[in-house]
Amino acid sequence: MQQVYILIVGFWMTLIHPFFISLTEMRYNSQSKKMEIAQKIFWDDLEVGLAKEFKGKVDFLNPTDKAKLESQIKTYLLKHNQVWVNGKLLTLNYLGHEVEEDAAWFYLESSQAETPKTVEMKNTILLEDFDGQQNIVHVYFQSKSPRSMLLGKGEEKGKVEF
Repeated sequence: MQQVYILIVGFWMTLIHPFFISLTEMRYNSQSKKMEIAQKIFWDDLEVGLAKEFKGKVDFLNPTDKAKLESQIKTYLLKHNQVWVNGKLLTLNYLGHEVEEDAAWFYLESSQAETPKTVEMKNTILLEDFDGQQNIVHVYFQSKSPRSMLLGKGEEKGKVEF
């Protein structure tokens, strides 16, 4: 009976207090000498962020103007992501996105960088839009296991060393 109670309370709490999270995966491509970045963001959360940022309703799945939505996504992601390799700020380029059920993957690529000894990221995705928003960052370099950062309000920037 106690297990049923815990399940009911747990379910109720997730309805009252949903979690807000994004996932960023970064890999250094030694051939192109660029950081390749993939970000998974729940598209309905991003609609809220884009609507606040650009002061208008956003329909991510059925936009009336696809080019305008792409421009808004690009502007938003480039504003809310910064990457440094070995202390040098890199220029990011937005490549596009693809929808995967209730989330979307967004792809970015950096300017050329030296072989990483340190990687820093500032990620402010949705931090102004949702209390408790957490942005998980995994950095892969020369191994299958990533170095990870958990970023959020008050700790928007993190650093990993190799």
